[in-house]
Order: sequence, then C-alpha cells, then structure tokens
Amino acid sequence: MYNSIKLSEKVHWVGVNDKETDLFESLWPLPEGISYNSYVINDDKVALIDTVKINYTDTYLEKVKDVIGDKKVDYLIINHMEPDHSGSIKSMREAYPEMKIVGNAKTMNFLEGFYGITDGTMVIEDGDELDLGSRTLKFYLTPMVHWPETMMTFDQKDKILFAGDAFGGFGSLNGYLFDDEVNVEHFKDEIRRYFSNIIGKYGPVVHKTISRLRNEIEEIGMVASTHGLVWREDPAHIIEEYDKWSQQQTEEGVVVVYGSMYGNTKIMAEAVARSLSENGIEQIKLFDVSRKDISFIINDIWKYKGIVLGSCTYNTEIFPPMEYLLKSLESRNLRDRVLGIFGSYSWSGGALDRLEEFKETVHCDLVEPVIESQFAPGGDILEKCYLLGKNVAETVKDKC
Repeated sequence: MYNSIKLSEKVHWVGVNDKETDLFESLWPLPEGISYNSYVINDDKVALIDTVKINYTDTYLEKVKDVIGDKKVDYLIINHMEPDHSGSIKSMREAYPEMKIVGNAKTMNFLEGFYGITDGTMVIEDGDELDLGSRTLKFYLTPMVHWPETMMTFDQKDKILFAGDAFGGFGSLNGYLFDDEVNVEHFKDEIRRYFSNIIGKYGPVVHKTISRLRNEIEEIGMVASTHGLVWREDPAHIIEEYDKWSQQQTEEGVVVVYGSMYGNTKIMAEAVARSLSENGIEQIKLFDVSRKDISFIINDIWKYKGIVLGSCTYNTEIFPPMEYLLKSLESRNLRDRVLGIFGSYSWSGGALDRLEEFKETVHCDLVEPVIESQFAPGGDILEKCYLLGKNVAETVKDKC
C-alpha cells in the first residue's frame, strides 16, 4: 500500500508530502512543509488530475498503480503547468505511452516548452466535457489564477471541483487530508500566507472566477486543490475565505513594520505600537523587516486593516529590506488600508521620500502626522509617534 486516500468510490488522492524543500519557489519559507496533490479517477476510463514535483515521481507512480492495477491511464488532465504539478509528466508518459494529455491551447505551449511534448495531446476549450464512463468531467478555463493556462476540472457525478492552485495552502498533510479531520483554524494562517504571497496579486481575477463558479455550478460537494486540505465537509468555507481575501477584506488590527540599523527607528515604531494598544487596538503585529521573512509580513498585512511603515535612510535611499517590502505590496495592488508612515535619517534624507511615493502608488487612506526624525528621536518626535498611533487606531476602529 502507498497511502492513496479515497475521496469517493472511484476517486483517489495520490499526492505526496514535501518536508524537505525549505523555500517554495525559492522564495517562501515552508516551516510546515507542503503537499503536492494529484488525483486519479478510476472509472471505465482512467484519468489523472495533475502530477507531482519531479523529486517524488517514483512514489507517485507506485501510488497510481496501487489504485488502478494493470489498467492503463487514458487521460492526464493538466489544470496547471507549474513544475511542482507537472514535473512528473514525462515519466507518466513513459509509463503510459498511449495516455492523452488534456489541456487548453495555452497549456500546450507550456508542455512543449518545459518538456518537449507535442504529440498525444487533446486540446479542450472552456466548457468542454470529457466522458469517462459513469461520469463526465467539465472544464473551466481560469486564466491568471495564477498563470495564463490555469483551469479547473469538475466531476459532475461526485460534485468534486479539482481547482488547481486555487483554494490551496501551505503545509504538508500529516496523516490527514480532509477539512473534517483537523482544526481548520490551525491552518488558516498558512492558507492565507499562500494566498497573499502566491495568488494575491490576481485577486480581482480570483473574485471574478469565484462569481462564475457560483453562477454556473449548482453544487460543489468537494474542493480538491493541488496544495493542502481537501474540503469535503464545508467546501463553501474555503471558497468564501478566498473570495474575502481576493477583495482584500480585512479585520480590525494593525501591522507595524520598521527598518532600523541602530535602534532609533525601532524606538519610534515601539512608540506607535504602544499608542495603538493604549487606544484600543488588540491585534498588533510589530515586525523588524530585516529579521522577519517578508512572506509572514505580507500575510498579516493581508489580514489587518491598518499598516504603519517606518524606515531609516540608507545611502540616501530607503533601507533595502523595506524597499523589498514596498515593491512587493505595490505589485500586489494593495488597497483599502489605513496607512501611517515615518522616516529617519542622520546626514541625508531619503527614506520618507520613498514612503510618500509608496503612499501615492497604493490606494490606502494616509493618516497624519507624517513623521521624519533626524538622529535619535527626541521627546517631540515620540509625541508625534504617539499621536500617529492614536489616529491610526481611531481610523481603523471607525472603518472596521
């Protein structure tokens, strides 16, 4: 046995867990690991839904064989061509040479580019269906959720939505697979971190896609993503969470992020944080941008209504780790937040200029005062920091 798990009588999870990769996409830390979910439908015709990362091909192939025995694989359906899901395609083609690879026109460009495969393919269009015997699969093209070729596959008999990367999350599956087998709240931070870092940039497209699925699919009985939990007890929950995040809906709370070389900017950030607490904000996240991985900062910024950003100046420009954060937020089209900013310098300004430029780029409500401190912050500067915290707190509470 290779630990395949039944979703229904003829549908099995044949994915793998990765606890060895430290950085997803060589960017995002994986303290809890990650799963690569693949599914096999063992009907009159056998269909695979996506594959797994190349490192796990042997285990994956054995899992598939464990389910289907001596039967052949008729179709490999590719919802997403990113290599963590398509890495085993060539090996599966070698094992099952008659297998048709199913995808949309854009899928085929990626298939040739990554793996040199041009034959034995089946190009589908939006709304096309594929008969497997006792069930019919329907395809929904979902471009830019989050690559141009992404799509979803719906099993119309068992009401399972194979959603690609949508509705997924970080974290390996430690013996469990389904949402009713775990405390979902324990996973929510890692699911939102996955969304905010990987998919958040495409929020409007995600929202549009969810609206379409709700209009066109009468019932979704299960959501089976390519990462993380399979949602069978409450599939509506993960859809609602993704829809909320796609619209950047937030909770009451404030994230304070500072960049400080010698501690002076940190003093200002701590004064702001103390004022936030004194003025009724219970959820306060205080981050040193040099020492907390950016993915965790972005995750909390996606969660909370308020943001306060403060940075020292470095060689006449903003502190480099803070610049990375600003660019990351700009690329994700951050909006609808309450924003406070402050800067510091010794012999040359620059940090506050960049923060003010950021303020013009994102669609957030700037709260006064805008503060700039030279050298160590004196009493007058700290009073302004307390005022900034007070004003941010009041505005956040008013908008939540």
